[in-house]
Amino acid sequence: MTGAETFDLTATLWLWTSAGKERAMAWHFLTIDGQTSAEIRFAALGRTGGFGSIPVEVRIGTTTWRTSIFPHRDSGGYILPIKAAVRKREGIGAGDEVAVSLTL
Repeated sequence: MTGAETFDLTATLWLWTSAGKERAMAWHFLTIDGQTSAEIRFAALGRTGGFGSIPVEVRIGTTTWRTSIFPHRDSGGYILPIKAAVRKREGIGAGDEVAVSLTL
């Protein structure tokens, strides 16, 4: 990624569940807050997509993939969705502290 900026952080993986009537859904996220979120916000000026999303390349352990981070109203930072395939490959689950490298 040319001209890219990389941010390394550690965050706790957490589970969000919906209370939908038809079927419940669950998603795993990491929260990016504090100084790191402020630096990402500045680095991403002019590069945001729908809903304020920011395209990123993510590395956890030996797994790398492309996704987006999204503004998180509760923390004032961002949330990063973690796919099931990544959680399985890296042996991580809700409540685990996870080291992450994000490249914008």
